[in-house]
Amino acid sequence: MSHIENAPPPPAGFHILDLFAGPGGLDVAADVLGYRVTGIEWDDDACATREAAGMDTFHGDVRKYSASLFPHAQVLTGGPPCQTFTVAGHGAGRRALDDVLGYIDRLHAVVRKDEAEWEEIYSTWQEITQELGEKAAKAAQIKAEKHKVDALRAVERKAIKKSLTEGGRSQDSIDRVLKALRASKDLPPEDADLNDLVAQYSSLGVVLKSLKAELEKMGDERTGLVLQPLWWVIERCRRPGLEPFEAVILEQVPAVMPVWEKYTEVLATLGYGTRTQLMYTEAFGVPQTRKRAVLMARLGEIEIPEVAETHERYRPRTVPTRTSTNEGAQLWDPDETVVDTTPKKTWVSMETALKKARSIAPDLPDRPAFTVVSNYGTGGDPGARGERDHDAPAATITGKVSRNRLVHKDTKEELPAAWSRFTFSEAGVLQTFPIAYPWSGKDQSQQIGNAVPPLLALHVLRHVLEPELSEEQARARLEQAVADLEAWQPGERVKARNYGEWEGHPLTGK
Repeated sequence: MSHIENAPPPPAGFHILDLFAGPGGLDVAADVLGYRVTGIEWDDDACATREAAGMDTFHGDVRKYSASLFPHAQVLTGGPPCQTFTVAGHGAGRRALDDVLGYIDRLHAVVRKDEAEWEEIYSTWQEITQELGEKAAKAAQIKAEKHKVDALRAVERKAIKKSLTEGGRSQDSIDRVLKALRASKDLPPEDADLNDLVAQYSSLGVVLKSLKAELEKMGDERTGLVLQPLWWVIERCRRPGLEPFEAVILEQVPAVMPVWEKYTEVLATLGYGTRTQLMYTEAFGVPQTRKRAVLMARLGEIEIPEVAETHERYRPRTVPTRTSTNEGAQLWDPDETVVDTTPKKTWVSMETALKKARSIAPDLPDRPAFTVVSNYGTGGDPGARGERDHDAPAATITGKVSRNRLVHKDTKEELPAAWSRFTFSEAGVLQTFPIAYPWSGKDQSQQIGNAVPPLLALHVLRHVLEPELSEEQARARLEQAVADLEAWQPGERVKARNYGEWEGHPLTGK
């Protein structure tokens, strides 16, 4: 598939298999570089976008597939969902992280045994997946019990409100009591006479709190998904009759960096040279501040240098003590003291990116100077909405991007309704998707927020898959690819395949 006419051929004709492929952030980057990508994606809406964009796709849960089904894939990429690691408070994220690191150690212990047969390696993986399955089943049972208790509390709350109303309580008094109930706080002294009335409600609250604590200990069933790429690499390296992937590229939020670091130990045993890097998206020309933890690996004794930043990092005038984003609580604290004196371009602002998009699609809104008021709070205060002006990069684009408000920069007055929110196309542009990208299906904001920025993927793919290029050749290749990415147009619609529909697919050999 190639949507760019006269695109320069890549140095090697790699075919990429992309796990948890989403709407196609990595795919469109690979496309303009001339590589072929097949993605596996379970979300119906993301698959609808992929189909409209002409992206080759297998629909379904990655866990249902296996590396052995795609023996001709040469490169493995992916961004497994890792929400559990970013849970702030109560140590849930830390526990989930420790669990995953322990599972990786178990896999590594058997993989590095000289005498280990495939059956032993596979048996260890089966034990791990069974444990994860049992945890998921137990978590589902607890969730069902929690739902029942929530429903009973709702009934009790309505009964309490009715009793208070019939008893002649003022609306302020009723609101005060209900607020205390919602916050699971003791009633104030002036309402102590209601303690008997709310006793049942309170006892249900104790049960609910216990269920929440138990559920937190069980973790999220998605936690185990972060193990999938490693298992696919192990299977390709150790299962008889299969050849190892030539390269591996994985990305996620910074909190997942300890997982990638642990991955490198196993990958080294399997014969890969590796590099992990915390990448600042605006330092690669993305008009958005976002940090991603990236793992890069090539088969053989290959030293992978860091991907060189091409733009300056954005330094806001004031830095809040805490920022609420979908990247959550950071469990990995990188050393940011290294100073890079290489001349770079300035970061790209929202205004610059949207103006360039309007040169391709003139019907996009042409707003006056604006300020984006975030849907998220800052400094731990939900009411203190973060703000970013039009002449700066956007804050992290999340699944709630459509809730951000755009106001006049100077007066902070609301813009006309038609201009007061980013369109899906504009939000995609801030993620560096082409303006022509055919967002489809439901919850398009979430698709955009979850996607890897194509421009970042472009830098990483070129760096890992084309190490033989000289500095001048690499620069020229990137410049052409960036221009091609902006001008990209969707090709012929491609219907997603389901599990078992292998016939005629180039990666399956069937």
